[in-house]
Amino acid sequence: MDALTYLYDGYNMMTIMQTPLNRKQITHERIVDVASRAIRRAGTHGVGVADMMKEAGLTHGGFYAHFESRDALVVEAMQRAWRDSSNALKEAIARRVASGDCRIKALVDSYLHESNLERIECGCLVAALASEVPRLDGTVRDEAHRHASAFVELVRSMLPDGIDPAQAASVAATLVGALQLARVFGGQQGCDLLARTREQLVTQFKPVFPN
Repeated sequence: MDALTYLYDGYNMMTIMQTPLNRKQITHERIVDVASRAIRRAGTHGVGVADMMKEAGLTHGGFYAHFESRDALVVEAMQRAWRDSSNALKEAIARRVASGDCRIKALVDSYLHESNLERIECGCLVAALASEVPRLDGTVRDEAHRHASAFVELVRSMLPDGIDPAQAASVAATLVGALQLARVFGGQQGCDLLARTREQLVTQFKPVFPN
């Protein structure tokens, strides 16, 4: 690629990125945002077409102008939920690392923070859907599995040097399971469970923390 072509392609990309969304795109994004919250709040079966369109301030009849099927909406809602929740988690981790925490402690303290007990519709997609996934089918189940695998990879990237990467799956399971059970208990009992799990996980890796 010559320099002129590179500059031209770069200009085109910047133009696309800066082009305002049209009305249909804005409406589409609104529906997906509503569904991404609903799916974490009530599971995949909580994403009813009529309810989602009503919550987005739209009529039921307009749904198929945006999605081929309900499953297509659920898949896109999962993608949005994962993007938003994983970005928020990464930002929280980065703030803690900047304050002096190592990566694994920053992950544990951020993921198992008490504020995540009540923020279900803005929280982790994997924790919201883990118990439901075995009963899902087709593309929806495949999408849920993909995000669970992505969460394990995120945990793996936070493990201290020298730790067997295979431990990432068990750490991820501990994080997700603790958050789910803490939400079941709620209140002080839920907070206590999160605190104990944070302490146990951090203690597990403390001998290999960087000095």
